[in-house]
Amino acid sequence: MSNSNPQISSNGRQLLNRRSFLNESATALGSIALLDLLANDRLLAEQPAINPARPFAPRASHYPAKAKKVIVIFCAGAVSQLETWDYKPELIKYDGKPLEGGPAVTFQGPAGDLARPQYEFRQRGETGKWVSEMIPHLAELTDDIAFVHSLTSKSNTHGPAENFLSTGTPLDGFPSLGSWVSYALGSENQNLPAYVAIPDPRGVPQNGSNNWGPGFLPAAFQGTPLSSKEPIRHLKPPKISSEADREARKLLQRMNERHLDQHPGDSKLAARIASYELAARMQLSVPEITDLDSEPAHILKSYGADDESNPIRAAFARNCILARRMIESGVRFVQLFNGAYASGGELNWDGHSKLKEQYDKHASILDQPTAALIRDMKERGLLEDTLVVWCTEFGRMPFFQKGAKGRDHNPDGFTCWLAGAGVKPGVSHGVTDEFGQKAVQDIHPLYDFNATILHLLGLDHERLTFEHNGIERRLTNVEGHLIKEVLA
Repeated sequence: MSNSNPQISSNGRQLLNRRSFLNESATALGSIALLDLLANDRLLAEQPAINPARPFAPRASHYPAKAKKVIVIFCAGAVSQLETWDYKPELIKYDGKPLEGGPAVTFQGPAGDLARPQYEFRQRGETGKWVSEMIPHLAELTDDIAFVHSLTSKSNTHGPAENFLSTGTPLDGFPSLGSWVSYALGSENQNLPAYVAIPDPRGVPQNGSNNWGPGFLPAAFQGTPLSSKEPIRHLKPPKISSEADREARKLLQRMNERHLDQHPGDSKLAARIASYELAARMQLSVPEITDLDSEPAHILKSYGADDESNPIRAAFARNCILARRMIESGVRFVQLFNGAYASGGELNWDGHSKLKEQYDKHASILDQPTAALIRDMKERGLLEDTLVVWCTEFGRMPFFQKGAKGRDHNPDGFTCWLAGAGVKPGVSHGVTDEFGQKAVQDIHPLYDFNATILHLLGLDHERLTFEHNGIERRLTNVEGHLIKEVLA
């Protein structure tokens, strides 16, 4: 019989050959077996099954985990590791001398001489961790913290570096960490947003809503910006009584349900109805949770929220209390910002020209409220299932800029830390060189930091994906390894 039928393709003719058919069958069976093994070992990438009508319904993690919720304390402007957590006595020894072999020019211009830490350091707690006097309240908590001193970023520019920290890429248009988490896990409270971003009282960070944006994920998973100073806008219609508003919502709900029954396959319609229903529930829940006057006087005092001498610190302290209340109420992810946009270091931690003078003010705003937040959560038992992350987009150089009293941008070695559920306390992992310029031991790009945060929530960063433009995207791109040394 001839096998040259012109209606059969060349691939088809190959399959008519017995030897080729058996070979292809063996390969196919092997592929099926491999897929089955990967599935059994839970190694295949996967997307959460999301009902558009209930996008925030709680969803199971990839594996059991202690951490169920997250607070990220994001210090915008790039906090100097050399004035806070990474003690380098060699900077004291060589203060005022040039760095041999160091760069002649950095991000903002010519490099000056090495500069000692602008604050004294001393050992703290049972671990004897060296921490700066700039942050005395936070310094008392070092036995509860796992430090990572050897992080690196892909950018030395604030906007792209904020993106890299928040979204896993320096580019715009990618989902933030909080969006990935709420997309994967949903929320434990259906009356509040799954993901809340609390801007600093002085303004939003350099890259604004990119830090809490959903990117190419469904819009439902974007962060909701609100603060103690500025609650959610347009939550309640003006000049309409509560009763009239309630009756109007009931009518709208009946109309929506009838329309949805007529178009059962319209997922966008279901998602839109769900968002309006959440907004309606928030009209009742948000005013209650943002009413901080119900807090006891001793709590307001411990945070510094009653400090009339420093209104910015008081406002940030109220944001910290709001963050705790959100976590108590089951909000999945809270992003708390300290520091605003680029301003020569006046409104954030970007200390180029007069670092000590500016850090005195910024540290006063950050220190007491943040330490009180962690203590308060610990006393209430919230740290048993809440992960606390302290982070900044990159670090600072060991020398001053030429002709100035501040440090330039440094993406090659800086510090962030973790505390709370699933974290090994009292750990200092990773090392920078003797002057704190570059990570030299256990080097971790921020991909690793984000992968570890996901892991603490029971999420495998390689399996949490979303198909976009034909590519299986994930928070860590094709990178990321767990920082196992900080895991309990």
